[in-house]
Amino acid sequence: MNKSVTVIPARRRVGNNVKKEDKQKLRVAAYCRVSTDSDEQATSYEAQIEHYTNFIQKNEEWEFAKIFADDGISGTNTKKREEFNRMIEECMAGNIDMIITKSISRFARNTLDCLKYIRLLKEKNIPVYFEKENINSLDSKGEILLTIMASLAQQESESLSKNVKLGLQFRYQNGEVQVNHNRFMGYTKDEEGHLIIEPTEAEIIKRIYLEYLQGSSLKQIGEGLESDGILTAAGKAKWRPETIKKILKNEKYIGDALLQKTYTVDVLTKKRVKNNGIVPQYYVENNHEAIIPRELYMQVQEEMVRRGNIRSGKGRKKRVYSSKYALSSIVYCGECGDIYRRVHWNNRGCKSIVWRCVSRLEGKGATCNSPTIKEEVLQQIVVDAINQTLSSKDDFLSTLQDNIDRVISEADHGATADMDAKLKDLQNELLRLANGKADYEGVAEEIYRVRELKQKTLIANAEREEKRQRIDEMAQFLKEQPYELEEYDEQLVRTLVEKVTIHEEKISIEFKSGVEVNVEM
Repeated sequence: MNKSVTVIPARRRVGNNVKKEDKQKLRVAAYCRVSTDSDEQATSYEAQIEHYTNFIQKNEEWEFAKIFADDGISGTNTKKREEFNRMIEECMAGNIDMIITKSISRFARNTLDCLKYIRLLKEKNIPVYFEKENINSLDSKGEILLTIMASLAQQESESLSKNVKLGLQFRYQNGEVQVNHNRFMGYTKDEEGHLIIEPTEAEIIKRIYLEYLQGSSLKQIGEGLESDGILTAAGKAKWRPETIKKILKNEKYIGDALLQKTYTVDVLTKKRVKNNGIVPQYYVENNHEAIIPRELYMQVQEEMVRRGNIRSGKGRKKRVYSSKYALSSIVYCGECGDIYRRVHWNNRGCKSIVWRCVSRLEGKGATCNSPTIKEEVLQQIVVDAINQTLSSKDDFLSTLQDNIDRVISEADHGATADMDAKLKDLQNELLRLANGKADYEGVAEEIYRVRELKQKTLIANAEREEKRQRIDEMAQFLKEQPYELEEYDEQLVRTLVEKVTIHEEKISIEFKSGVEVNVEM
C-alpha cells in the first residue's frame, strides 16, 4: 500500500482574531513619538498622527483602533512613555491585533527593550510593522533583522548622547551656566535667561544663613520657617534638614557655579551619580549677582566643619552638636577635654538641672574628676564674666582695638588674586595639553593643589573677617550697655561667648572677640 501524504499548510494567525470563519478585520493601532518639545518636532508629531490615521483607514482589511503618541519623551527606555505602556496593556487585553510605527528608533532605541516587547507581542500573535525598514516582526527573518536594526538604533542613541556631552563640556569650558530656576530658591531668570535675584526668596536665604551662624541647628531653622508658613522651593510646607544643608552649601548663593556635579553613567538608564573627580568639573566665579557675601558663606562652611568635628564620649566617636541652649556644645572639661552635657539630676530625691562632663556620665571606671555644676551657678558665672568686661570697659576696649589691628594686619586678600592668575594660566595649559596624558595629568594635579590652597586662604580670610565682626560686636556691646547685667541672657551668650572651660577651682570664659575672663568657683 502506497503512503499518501497531504501537506496541510499552516494558517497564519495574526493578533487576537483566532476564528478563521469570522474574517474579522484587523484592529490596527499606530505608535508615534518625538523626542523633544521644540516647535519643529511638534510639527513632526502632528504629521505622524495624521499620516497613520489615513494609512490605517485606507486599508479595507484593517479597522482603525487608535493612535498612541508620546510627545517630548526620550526613547532610550520605556519607563516614562505613558502612551507606549498603555498601548502594550491594550494589546495584552486583546483589544489590538497589529501595531504600525515609523521606524525602530521611534519604537525604541534600546535593544533590550525593543526585543522584549516584540517577543511579548509575538506570544499574542501581534505583529509590529516598521514602515521605514519594511519589517514585519512576525516574519521568519523579522527578529534577526530587528536585532541588527535595534542595535544600530541603540548605537545612534549612544552617539547622540556623546554629542550632547561634548556640547555641554564646550559650554562648561566657556562658563555658560544653565540652572533650573523653577526649584531654585532666591533666583529667577530675566528675558535673556540670566539668573537674577528674586527679592522675597532672597530674604529667606539670608535668614537661613544668619540663623545658622547665630547657633541654630538645621532642624530649628526648618521649624522656624514652617511656623512662619514659608514654603520650600518645591512648594512644600515641610523643611527637611537636608534641604537647609543644601542651601548652606550651595555656591550659587555667592554668585559662583560649580558645573558637572553629577554625570550620566549609563545612556540607557539615564542613571546619574555624584562626580567625585571621574569627569572634569568647571567652577565659574562671579557668574551672577550674589545673595550671600563671600565672607559670610565661608564662615558658614567653617561652622559646618566645626559642628561636624565635635566629638564626645568614649573614643570621641559621637557627634554631639546641640543648639537648644546657648551653652550647649561650648562648655568643656578642663581636665579631660570632653564636652559638658546638660542633664536632669535626681540626687536622693532632690531634683535639679546640672552640667556634667560626658566622660563622667558615660561608662564605668571614668578617671575624670571634673566638678558637676548646677545650671543656675554656671549661668551666674557667665553673667559675672560679662559684667567684669563691663566694669573695666576702657581696658577691654583698648584690648579689642589691638585685636582688630592684629586681625587686619594678618589678612592677605592679595594672595587669592595671585592664585586666580595661576589657575587661569594652568587652565589654558590644560586645554593645550588635552591630548598628552602625562603632561595633562600633571597640570590637572597642580590645578587641584592651587584650588585647595585658594580655598584654605579664603576660609582663613573669612575666619579673620568673622573675628573682626565679633570684636566689633563686643566693642559695640561695651559702649552701649550702661549697666551690669542682672540676669542670664541666652541670646547675648550666643552672640558673645565662644567657649566655657570648667576647671576644679575656676571657670574660663572665652569671648568670640578673643578676650578671656576667669571666674573663681
